[in-house]
Amino acid sequence: MPSISVSTAGSFLLYVVLALSGYAFGASAIAIRRQSLGAAEAARHALIALCDFVGSALFLLAYAFQVHDFSIRYVARYSDRSMNPWYLLAALWGGQDGSLLWWTFLLSVYTLVFCVWVKDKLHEIQPYAYATLSSLTFFFTLVMLFAANPFATHRSGATPVEGEGLNPLLQNYWMAIHPPALYLGFTGWAIPFAICVGALCTGRLDETWLIASRRWTLLAWGFLSLGNLLGMFWSYEELGWGGYWAWDPVENASFMPWLSGTAYLHSVMIQERRGLLKVWNVSLLCGTFFLTIFGTFLTRSGLIASVHSFARSDIGIYFAWYMGLLALFLFVLIAWRLPELRGKRIDLEDAFDGPFPRLLRLPIFPLIGIAKLIEILRQRLSPFHLPTRKAQEIETVWSREFAFLLNNWILVGMLVFVFLATTFPLLSETLRGESVTVGPAFYNRWMLPLGLILLFLMGAGPLISWKRATARQLREALIAPTLFGLLMALLHFLFGARLGFPPLVESTDIYGTPTGKALAWLGRLAPLACSSLAAFTFAAIIQEFWRGTRARMRNGGEGFFVALFRLIARARRRYGGYIVHLGILSMYVGFLGAAYDMEREGKLEPGESLQIGPFELRYEGFRTEADFNREMLFADLSVFERGQPRGRVSPAKFLYRTHPDMPTTEVAIRSGPFADLYVILASVDPQKGSATIRVLKRPLVFWIWCGGLLVLLGTFIAAFPSVREILVERPAFLREARAASLPSILLVLVGIGLFSLWPSRLCAQNDASSSLHAGTVEIRNPIERQLFERLLCQCGECQRLPLSTCGCAWAERMRAEIRALLAQGLDPASIQADYRNRFGAGAISVPPDQGLDRLLWAAPLLGLCLAFFMLITKIHRKSNQRTQEAPLSEAIPPDRIEREIERFVE
Repeated sequence: MPSISVSTAGSFLLYVVLALSGYAFGASAIAIRRQSLGAAEAARHALIALCDFVGSALFLLAYAFQVHDFSIRYVARYSDRSMNPWYLLAALWGGQDGSLLWWTFLLSVYTLVFCVWVKDKLHEIQPYAYATLSSLTFFFTLVMLFAANPFATHRSGATPVEGEGLNPLLQNYWMAIHPPALYLGFTGWAIPFAICVGALCTGRLDETWLIASRRWTLLAWGFLSLGNLLGMFWSYEELGWGGYWAWDPVENASFMPWLSGTAYLHSVMIQERRGLLKVWNVSLLCGTFFLTIFGTFLTRSGLIASVHSFARSDIGIYFAWYMGLLALFLFVLIAWRLPELRGKRIDLEDAFDGPFPRLLRLPIFPLIGIAKLIEILRQRLSPFHLPTRKAQEIETVWSREFAFLLNNWILVGMLVFVFLATTFPLLSETLRGESVTVGPAFYNRWMLPLGLILLFLMGAGPLISWKRATARQLREALIAPTLFGLLMALLHFLFGARLGFPPLVESTDIYGTPTGKALAWLGRLAPLACSSLAAFTFAAIIQEFWRGTRARMRNGGEGFFVALFRLIARARRRYGGYIVHLGILSMYVGFLGAAYDMEREGKLEPGESLQIGPFELRYEGFRTEADFNREMLFADLSVFERGQPRGRVSPAKFLYRTHPDMPTTEVAIRSGPFADLYVILASVDPQKGSATIRVLKRPLVFWIWCGGLLVLLGTFIAAFPSVREILVERPAFLREARAASLPSILLVLVGIGLFSLWPSRLCAQNDASSSLHAGTVEIRNPIERQLFERLLCQCGECQRLPLSTCGCAWAERMRAEIRALLAQGLDPASIQADYRNRFGAGAISVPPDQGLDRLLWAAPLLGLCLAFFMLITKIHRKSNQRTQEAPLSEAIPPDRIEREIERFVE
C-alpha cells in the first residue's frame, strides 16, 4: 500500500479547510437570507471543525521540521539538521508560508472559542459574524494554496540532503514567543470586528455589541502590547545595535493597529456612558482590523526593506485586492448606517461645518456626497425612520468626553504620521520615480511633541468630570498633580545634572531649516518637559486611587489594603486602566533615559580597561567554544563600579554553520534600575589577542520592561471575569469548549509527546570560518553623530542601516572619507548634499524640508491643527446655542412648582 507524503496530506487538509470555510460562509448567507436557525448552527459547527483541520495541518508541518523532511521546500529553506528542536518549532513562523498557516491556526482557535461562547448570545448578529470569520479564513487559505503553500515541494523534484537553516537572527528564544504573541494580537481583532460588522448589518447599534466585544478587544489589545514588548526586547538583546525600537516599517506595522486600538478603548467608554462617538467607535474598530491586514501585507509583500520582512513574493497582489474590497465594503457599510450612528440624516452642509470650509471642501465634499447617495438609495430600498429623541453631544470643552476626544485626536495623529512616513518611500517611487528613505531621526523628532501632549492628557483626562466640570471641581482635581509636576520640574532643574540627568541636553537638527531648529529646541527641552509631565500624570493617577480608597475607608470602615483591593475588584475596568496608565508612564520614563545615553569604544589588549561613567571594564582575553550548529567567540571583561568589582560580562560573536557570512552579535547586558551596561564585541584579532569593545550606558531602560509588565497586569485586571461569570456562566462554557476542541487537544498532546521524545539528528560542523570580524563603529563628536545618523549604508548587501550603526567594511570606509572631509573644513550640509548626489535621495535617512518632501510632515500637522480648531469651534457654538435656549426649554412649569411645594410641606 503506497504511503501518503506529508506534503500531500498537508495540502489535502488545506483544501478541506478551504471547503469548510466556504461551506460556513454559504450556510451563514442562507441563515441571513432565510432567518434559519438551522443554517446558522450548521455554519457554527463548520467553523468549530475548522480548528481541528487547521491544527492538523500545523501539526504535520511541525512534524516535517522535526524529521527533517527536506522534500518540502519550506522545511528545506528554514531548517537544517543541526538546529535545536525548539528552534525547529519556531521555524514554523520563521518564513512567509508557515507564518500564514500559523496566522490561520490562531484565527481558527479564536473562532472556535467565539463559536462556543456566542451560542446563546447575540442571535441576530451570529450569522453575520460567522460569515465574516469564515470569509477571512477562506482568504488566507486561498493565498496559501495558490501563492504560498507551506507544503509545496521543490519544482525540480530533487530532495536536498541538507537544509539552508533558519536566519541566525531568528535563533533566539524571544523569537520563539514574540511572533506568536504578536499574531495573537493581530488575529484577536477579528472577533470584535466580526461582532461590529454584525451590529452594522443588523442595525443593532446600541451598547449591546460594545459590551459583548469588550473582553475580546482587551484580549487582542493585550496580546498586541505583549507582542510589541517582546519585539522590543528581541531587538535590544539580539540585533546588537543598542536600541529597542528603530521605527522599522514592520515595527510600525504592529504599532499602527496598537494606536488605533488604544483610541478605540478610550472612546468606547464615552459611548457606553453617554451614547456619543458612535461613528468614531465603529470607524476605529474597523480601521484597527484593516491595519492588521495592512501590516500583514506590508511584511509579506516584499515592497519594503526591513530586517523583519519576508522576501518579495506573489502574495502582495492578493492582499492588495483583498484590502481594496475590504475598504470599499466597510465604507459602504458605515455609510449605510451613518444616520443611525449620528442620530440625524446626512446634510451636505456637513462638508462645510467648521472654521475652514474652503480648505476642507475638496477632500470632504466627495465623501459626504457619496454617503448621501448611499442614504438616498437605502431610503428607497428600505425606508427607515430616525428616533425622535435628539442625539447627545459634547457640551463643553471642560468635560471628560472632550478630553477623551483629544486623546483620540492625538493617537490618530500619531497614526497618520507613522502611516505616511512608512508608506512615503513607496508613494515617492510610484508618483515621481524617486526612491527616498524615512529613518528613525524623522520619527523621533516629530513623535516627540505628540507624545508629550498624550502624556499630559493621560493624567488630565481622568481628573475632569463627565458632561461638564465646574471651576471648583477642576481646581480641586488639578491642584495637587500640578504642584507635584512643578516641584519635579524644579528638582530636575536644580539637581538633575548632579545625578547624571541634566534637564537640558544636546539635540541635533535634522533639517537645517527653521523647522529643524524648532524641533531641535524642543528636543533640548524634552527631558525637563517629560519629567514634569510624568510627575503630573503619576500624581493624578495616585490621587484617583487615594480618593476611591479613602471613600471606602470612611464609609465602610475598611482598612487601607482591604479598601484598595475591594476598590479595584468592584471597578476592575476603571482601575485596571489606571494601572495600564502607570505602565505606560513607566515606559515614558524609560524612553526619557535615551536622552542620556553614553557610548565608548576602544581597542583593548588583555589587561587594559575602558571607562564609561562610573563603570570600568577590564579586558581579560577571548575564548572560543563550538557546538554542532555554530562557532562562538567570547570576550571576557571584568566590571568595576566606582572601584568595586561587579562581576564579569562576556559579549560574543556567533558564526552559524549554515550562514558563515552572517555572524551575529550576542551582547552582554547588566541591567539595573538606573542604567543598563550594554557591551558589544565589535571584533577580535586572534593573533594579537586584542578586541574592539563598544560599551553603552543606557539609563532607565529597566523601567520600559517594568512598564510593560504593568500594562499586561492592568489589562488582565480589566478583562478578568466577575465572580458570577466564574461560578455560574463559565462551567457551561468550559464543558462545551472541551467537547468542541477535544480532537485538537488530543492532537496537541500527541504532538508535544512526539516533540519531546524525537531526537533531532545532528551532523558534524564543517567549513566554518576562523575569522569573526564584523567591523567597528566609532563616533568621535556630535557633528559626526548628526551626519552618520542621516546617511545610510549603500554597500548593497546589508539592510541600509545608518552609518552610525552599520558595521560593514563599506560603511567604515565611508566614515573615514567623511571624517577627512570634515577635517578639510567642509560643513555637514555640503557633505550631505554631496552624498545625496552620489547615491540618490534614498541614501538620506530624513527627506529634506523642501518641495514635495515637506508634505511628509506638513500634511499631517496641518490636518491635526485644522481638526483641533474645528472641534473647539463646533463645541463652543453648540454650548452657546444651549445656553441661549436653556431659559425657554428648561423653564419649570408653574404647576410643577406648586406640586413640589405641596410635597415638601407634606
